[in-house]
Amino acid sequence: MIYQTPDAIDFRLSDVPSIPPPQRVLLTTPTHFDVQYVINPHMAEHVGSVDTDTAHDQWTALRDTYADLGVDPEILEGAEDLPDMVFCANQTLPYYDPRNDEKGVVLSRMHAAERQQEVPHYREHFESMGYTVHTLPEEAGDFEGMGDAIWHPGRYLLWGGYGFRTGLDAYRHVADLLNVRVIALELDDPDFYHLDTCFSVLNARSVLIYPGVFDDKSRALIDHFFNTVVEAPEQEARDLFACNAHCPDGTHVLIQDGCDTTIKRLEDAGFTPIPVETSEFLKAGGSVFCMKQMIW
Repeated sequence: MIYQTPDAIDFRLSDVPSIPPPQRVLLTTPTHFDVQYVINPHMAEHVGSVDTDTAHDQWTALRDTYADLGVDPEILEGAEDLPDMVFCANQTLPYYDPRNDEKGVVLSRMHAAERQQEVPHYREHFESMGYTVHTLPEEAGDFEGMGDAIWHPGRYLLWGGYGFRTGLDAYRHVADLLNVRVIALELDDPDFYHLDTCFSVLNARSVLIYPGVFDDKSRALIDHFFNTVVEAPEQEARDLFACNAHCPDGTHVLIQDGCDTTIKRLEDAGFTPIPVETSEFLKAGGSVFCMKQMIW
């Protein structure tokens, strides 16, 4: 159930169970956000440089943008000494299994020791919501939730990035646990250490990518399933995290302000970009997609 080459594909999207779109967004407050260590290349020159007041204003504006789009924000308080907890796409993989009407979550096994204590806070939160909570075995290795594992819109199908924060073995465990197909894409550029930094699903047939990350087989997998592939230029993808955008409703795309070429290409493809400012969070290696978790 792990697909790494296009010739291995033995199903059509119509064969995959459909799932409803998640209607709520989980956001974690940036009260304790800062760059205090270096665990990705984007952090290297920014230790101690975060303007916390500006970060709070940017986070608040993002929260309000989701609310204005009719996506209900659910707020989790960030914890002291966990400055990256604000990037709440990473600690879990929420899911909805249509075959048994189950809402659940797979907990991450964070690659960096600095982030491992974030996960218990999310476990407690999802348990309080009545979600079924799963923990991967130690032999699964590293797994960083929806930083790397991204649901295909409307289908019980996962896209899975591997190579830096998540290992291929983790997807074998996730595939068995959730009885789900996984399309695996290898990452080999350290600036794009999570799949969500270079691959953003827009709707069931459209995706935004930075093409420079993907080898021929990965690109062929993307082209197999998406009719429209919007390509971000290198500077906007690498420096402004253009592909860490998020489309919560198949139409509107929340994207870092200043990604002018990507915004024009999204408009030409029929989408409505909404520029937002996440400059303080870029210092830690994340933007819109990293800062949210969609939940059912």
